[in-house]
Parts: sequence; C-alpha cells; structure tokens
Amino acid sequence: MSGIFITLEGPDGSGKSTVVEQLSQYLKNSNIEYIFTREPGGTEIGEDIRDIILDNNNTNMSPRTEALLYAASRSQHVHEKIKPALQAGKVVLCERFVLSSLVYQGIGRGLGIVDVKNINDFGIEGVKPDLTLFFDIDPSVSLNRKMVGQDIDRLEMEGINFHKEVYNGYLDLINKYPENVVLIDASKSKEEVFKQVKSEVERILKERGLVK
Repeated sequence: MSGIFITLEGPDGSGKSTVVEQLSQYLKNSNIEYIFTREPGGTEIGEDIRDIILDNNNTNMSPRTEALLYAASRSQHVHEKIKPALQAGKVVLCERFVLSSLVYQGIGRGLGIVDVKNINDFGIEGVKPDLTLFFDIDPSVSLNRKMVGQDIDRLEMEGINFHKEVYNGYLDLINKYPENVVLIDASKSKEEVFKQVKSEVERILKERGLVK
C-alpha cells in the first residue's frame, strides 16, 4: 500500500485530539491527501459499537465482551475506511489503534496481551501503523484535563489505579517493541507538543517523497 498510516496513542486527555486538528491543517496546507479517523468508531457500524462500549449505563459489560467489541469495530474500520485510503495513497491519521486494546483490555482488564492481539490480528487484515506517536504524560494530569467541563465515558470513569496500570502498560510494551513508535512529551505546551509531532511526521513524509 502506498499510503502512510499514522496512529496517535496515549492516556485519556493527553492532547491527541488537539494535535490532530493542527496536523490536519498542516497536511492540508502541504497539499497532501489525508483522512482523519478515530477508534472505536470511524465508520457508521463502528460508531454504533462505540456508543455501546462507552455508554455509562453498560456497567455490567464483561472485559471479554469489551475486547471483542473493540476488535469488531476495528475490523470494520480497516475494511471500510483505513485500508482503502492507504491503497489510494493517502495519509491516514487515526486516534488509537491496536496498541490501545493491548494495554486497556490486555493489561488494564487483565485479559492478557496475547489473546487480545490474536482477536485483533484476525480483523485488521495485516494493516499496521507506519508511525505511532505516543503522547507521554502522567495519567493523573491528563485525566484532570479531560474532566474539566466535559462529560466522561465508561472507561474514563475507571479509577486512577486502572489508568496508571494502562499507562505503565504502554511504557512496557513500547520498551519491548519500539519499532515505529515515537514518544511525544505531552506535558509541554500545545505549541511545543505540535512542534515535536510535526518534526516526526515531516520525517516520514520526506522518507516517502511527499515533501522536500
């Protein structure tokens, strides 16, 4: 596939959504074809699944059901949106991908990384990110950002211990499998964070000959 798949990962409230807006504008100004999408969701079917996953009323959802729903949403996402865009040579910006499931369900929910990876491998048709930007920030700080004046979903309502476990899980996995993963210091100002992100994105765009 001739496109570039860039994923953004990190704790809730780490600033991914803000950076995506800035990055989208940068790509638009550079006349680079791109799409932005998110997980869970990204397609009509995926968004319906997202509503089920994040509904605060679904407190009885089992961890296995949660993991399978994420994988199902992701499979539709890859089939309907991500893979066709990459085949068309576009840059795909995606907020969260398989790494999120490995840490949130595999580690946070205690299901195990191997089992969660297996159910996702079945659905993603071999599609993997060319670059993953991990927004590195203490979850106690990022959650405070997230909760100021905003409604929070079922996963965000989990206690701080859950989110710290997820954060440490991210760091452990990135340390073991660092390929194509770049850490972004998300504790800095919005301008400084975007400067870091832009530098990494420009690097891969230059490698692919999309910018000089």
